[in-house]
Amino acid sequence: MTLVTLAITSRAGDFPALHPKATGFRAAVVKVDVTPERHQMLLGYGPRLSTAINDRIYHRITVLDDGTTQFVLVSSDFAVVSPSEYDKVAAKLKSQLGINPVNFWWNLTHTHSAPEVGPPGLPVIFLGDRYKHQFDTEYTDMVEKKLIDGVAEARKKLAPARLGVGWGRSQANINRRAKGVDGKAFLGMDPDGPVDRRIGLIRIDKADGTPLALIANYAIHGTVMGGEYTLISGDAPGVVAEYVEEKLGVPMLFINGAAGNIAPIYSQYADHKRGRLHQFKVLLGDKIIDANKSILATTADVTLKASGMTVETPRKAGLGWVDYLSNYTRTTKAGVNMVKLPVRFLQINDDIAIWSAPLELFCEISNEIRDKSPYPYTFYFGYGNGWLGYLLTEEEIKHEGYEVTVSPYTPQAAKDLTDAVVNKLQGKK
Repeated sequence: MTLVTLAITSRAGDFPALHPKATGFRAAVVKVDVTPERHQMLLGYGPRLSTAINDRIYHRITVLDDGTTQFVLVSSDFAVVSPSEYDKVAAKLKSQLGINPVNFWWNLTHTHSAPEVGPPGLPVIFLGDRYKHQFDTEYTDMVEKKLIDGVAEARKKLAPARLGVGWGRSQANINRRAKGVDGKAFLGMDPDGPVDRRIGLIRIDKADGTPLALIANYAIHGTVMGGEYTLISGDAPGVVAEYVEEKLGVPMLFINGAAGNIAPIYSQYADHKRGRLHQFKVLLGDKIIDANKSILATTADVTLKASGMTVETPRKAGLGWVDYLSNYTRTTKAGVNMVKLPVRFLQINDDIAIWSAPLELFCEISNEIRDKSPYPYTFYFGYGNGWLGYLLTEEEIKHEGYEVTVSPYTPQAAKDLTDAVVNKLQGKK
């Protein structure tokens, strides 16, 4: 049983006081440092306190405006946040800046070497031993304020712009679901396993054709550094973003993809030099730069259409829930507990479709959706607007493993999500 609820598409009227006569495509980008000034509990692996800083972490914020719809995309160097934390920030943006939540996407790069932000959310159900401490409210308040201030700053900087799109490819990742002779999965490497090595790239140029920002979409766990590592770092996504920015001179939003079963090819090292963190500048950063060179045409004729829907799928039997995530579950009249999974969509003109969900999604699912999409450029933006667990394929659930233990879903979930998203992209919903 799949239940799908469509949200109202966000179009005219969201920002009437700010640009009632605005016409033409405009864009802006802002980069805000959110590196903590004191030691923080890091999120990813077991509980551990940061000891120093290897590389700084950021909010990277872009605002896109087609004259009718204004869309905000944020990429932040954190692992995950609770959907309740996203809801809190979205409510503040609506109250302070008039931004409709359907037009605000907050995607996390999924580095495992950055601080916690806000309450743990669903992970406390699976991994309660990791959360015996209280999160740092002062740091969380700073992260929220800098995000909101960054959005406000970007809106003030909106200027005529152009948009281009393209594909690239990198072999910086690998399937991490190794399997033993008993067929049981464990965290390792599976060179023959499903993977997604495409780079989806959107370039925003100024009106004169000079670059303004890049948005790079690639699936890779932020786990080059392992659980023994206690330096704050953006891991591979952050290091790659900084490298591309250095080479091209403009900010790059790294947006992770369906990385639920995808690791970096060097993974879980205790030292960033032995972990070859710097090599991802070549393995992935240079490939993004190459993909950027292949974008030969941009357009100022841009139309944005943002929307959302809720996909309901059964929850694992006997699995508990967190009270402050009550908006993300319900119980049917038959007594079945359901997960209410929010899915967002952004259509750009007639050839780009982006969808996002608060998931660690297995790549087979996003690959299938992309293959069935009528849009030549279909991107999945992962770790979006919160975290509601791993979502595996039915086949992979049979092999058990870590990801199954931190998933609230039944084997039916992959089909429920795939059918709903494909139907939406194909115009059937």
